[in-house]
Amino acid sequence: MRIVITGASGNVGTALLRRLARCDETHDIAGIVRRPPAPLDGYRAVRWHSIDVAEPTAGDELATAFDGADSVVHLAWGFQPTHDTEYLRRVAIGGTAAVVDAAHRAGVGQLVHMSSVGTYAAGSYGRRVDESWPTTGISSSPYSRHKSVVEAFLTEYQQHYGDAAVRIARLRPGFILQASAASGLLRYALPGYLPMSLVPLLPLLPMDRSLCIPVVHADDVADAVVRVIERQATGAFNVAGEPPVGRDQVARALGAQPVHVPSAVLGGIVDATWRLRLQPVDRGWLDMAFTVPLLDCARARTELEWSPQWSATDALADLLTGVAHHAHTSSPPLRPRSVIDLVRRSFTDGLISSRHLP
Repeated sequence: MRIVITGASGNVGTALLRRLARCDETHDIAGIVRRPPAPLDGYRAVRWHSIDVAEPTAGDELATAFDGADSVVHLAWGFQPTHDTEYLRRVAIGGTAAVVDAAHRAGVGQLVHMSSVGTYAAGSYGRRVDESWPTTGISSSPYSRHKSVVEAFLTEYQQHYGDAAVRIARLRPGFILQASAASGLLRYALPGYLPMSLVPLLPLLPMDRSLCIPVVHADDVADAVVRVIERQATGAFNVAGEPPVGRDQVARALGAQPVHVPSAVLGGIVDATWRLRLQPVDRGWLDMAFTVPLLDCARARTELEWSPQWSATDALADLLTGVAHHAHTSSPPLRPRSVIDLVRRSFTDGLISSRHLP
């Protein structure tokens, strides 16, 4: 099969390339990224196209890259700069519109869109929901709002074109973790002046005791994507590991003492420090952590014969192992995290939460 992957060098994309390399058949794989990685390791057997899906010219470039594709896997998304929500909107909503339009014009057989637990509405925290739960998002989170808008756009596209529409599958994973993404994830989540090595040394974890979130390893998400492609499946699929991760599990993995701090207090601190540019994560991410439901994955188990090979707690431990060892890959999004480089770029290009491009 010819498979084209947008965002192929990021967290999920890197895991998906690993998974495709283990397939019995050899696939023709193309990667769409803003900054192509060096042809090393898992990035070697990929034909790379440098396309920024947020640009007005992306549609025509994508249509050319999609020509002859059996499946397009749309992973490209923006997480920073959190202070430039217009850019994040162009990547998420504009980029997805360009991908869908290009796939339609190129006659692509199937589009696999990476949605998220963040697309789900509030109202069932700590309880499991299936794919019928409303996808209206969490209003305080730009990430969640954009996931919700994109889901509605995909539905409108399918309704408008009917049988002539590209067949679409939507994966809705929990929070996706893996060791090799440690540097990339903490580049976006940790203030640039703090080294990664401090994370495993935290003596206390100030967190609301009610925390209960769905977590999944990137390898299990990648396996679900491959199963969707192999079966040419359509519709929405929840994917998450078990058991759900709570505050005490996070504290245990860190070797820290949990201390109860109400989520409202934490939210105020996160919001104030974000507005002061002291750290790069907006309050919406914390609100999601204390609002999104757990995931009922029965449909993925039944229709895809999918089951997670990593428990949620093992996925968290894998990430923290990566943090301890400064794990990274050769791709630009997952490159080594350097405090010196982050501080230098903060002066030359602006803070990661504010600069034009992360």
